[in-house]
Amino acid sequence: MRTETRTGTRAETRAEILQPLLPALGPWMAGRRWFDARYAGAPLTAEAAAVVGDEPPLLLHAVVSADGEAGPLRCQLLLGLRPELPDRLAPAAIATVPAGPWQGWRVYDALADGTLLALLLRTLAGGGAPQGPRLERSSRYPLPVGLVPRPLQVEQSNTSVAYGDRVLLKIFRRPEPAPHTEVEALRALTRQECARTPHLYGAVHSDAPGAEGLVLGLVEEFLPDARDGWEEALWQATDSVAGRGSAGGGFTADASALGRAVADVHGALGEAFGRTRLTVADVAEEAARMTMRLKEAAEEVPALARYTARLGALFDDCARVAGRGCPLYVQRTHGDLHLGQALRAHDGWRIVDFEGEPARSAAERARPQPVLKDVAGMLRSFDYAARTGLTAVEAGEPAETSPAVRLRRRRRASAWAVRNRRAFVAGYAAAGHEDPDCHPVLLRAFEADKAVYEAVYESRLRPDRLPVPLAAVHRLAGAAR
Repeated sequence: MRTETRTGTRAETRAEILQPLLPALGPWMAGRRWFDARYAGAPLTAEAAAVVGDEPPLLLHAVVSADGEAGPLRCQLLLGLRPELPDRLAPAAIATVPAGPWQGWRVYDALADGTLLALLLRTLAGGGAPQGPRLERSSRYPLPVGLVPRPLQVEQSNTSVAYGDRVLLKIFRRPEPAPHTEVEALRALTRQECARTPHLYGAVHSDAPGAEGLVLGLVEEFLPDARDGWEEALWQATDSVAGRGSAGGGFTADASALGRAVADVHGALGEAFGRTRLTVADVAEEAARMTMRLKEAAEEVPALARYTARLGALFDDCARVAGRGCPLYVQRTHGDLHLGQALRAHDGWRIVDFEGEPARSAAERARPQPVLKDVAGMLRSFDYAARTGLTAVEAGEPAETSPAVRLRRRRRASAWAVRNRRAFVAGYAAAGHEDPDCHPVLLRAFEADKAVYEAVYESRLRPDRLPVPLAAVHRLAGAAR
């Protein structure tokens, strides 16, 4: 077995390092949760590469881009290089390097190799790798190393690695130039000593030629005892749909507490970044943007076309009622709030992942928004939990189940969602920052806009889940009559 170190590899150009691997990386990337299916089969371009380590195994940090009709898609990769793969890493294999300085070596997914993940944290704590990732600290506290790494097995558009029970490394699979919305938000919330969010250690940046100024990820406090809000809600929703839950739905107290936690985060973000009152003209512009997004979405998802007139009327109503009732403010928000972005710790809820909606542009995600958009996102998530629970129950029931039983279960799913949506809004209002019920038309419009976004997102990445947002669009379009 060859184990010699490749001397001089740090000076190799990104083309020399990555070019032989690109044909194999394309098909592998197409099967990843964070990859946009529209780019499957698209040619790849090597933008940046850096080798971390002096002897095998080596960590190859890479940034590549795929060309498509929607423009280039930039992706961050963590790859391992070994002369030979042990049996335990065989499932992570991608290819054999066909040419270049590591000809004949095996390239594989570095997330499967704890040795490489530990090397990455030590490298960040020590100042970074030449032309590779480096940590820009947000805290005076040293970054602990020597902790056992483990990738978190959660379905998301980025990758998270926990180190022991103290540190979480979040890798942005689609890195963007600074400033980054999540880094900005967490840095501000850390300075505000917000008890509802994790502490930020720092942001991971790149100085590599071809990727200068990219924000590659962040390092934050890990919450080892926290339970995923989506999993908690889905478990309760499934029990309720199956008739095993309590009469109260089993989650309403948690939903109310979550509403208070979200309101507290909004309060801290408002103090850190400021708030601005919207004018009637501002609301009209927002309504026009929602209408435009609806038209663009209907071109990509034809099933939305039948709802464009009714939802367009709902968006127009926003401008008509903007000057009535309570004032409306915009500020920095979470930007992609749902149950999967909430963790229930022993002392209450924590809100995480402030990156914003991955399908929106960086400029859109950085724009101050009404907090009602976050509220609408969470309302949509309760609907997702109820419908996902219903699907799970129906999948396990006999084929001869009577229509009456099926109808009863669907009503239970709807009732569970309604109860918890109301509890969340009530909890949010009780925190004293803003009452979502003061803007019923706007809240309904923002929920419809979110459902339209979800329809596009699901059509691209999870087509089997497209019926969930389409059902919400149907319901909201009916309410707009």
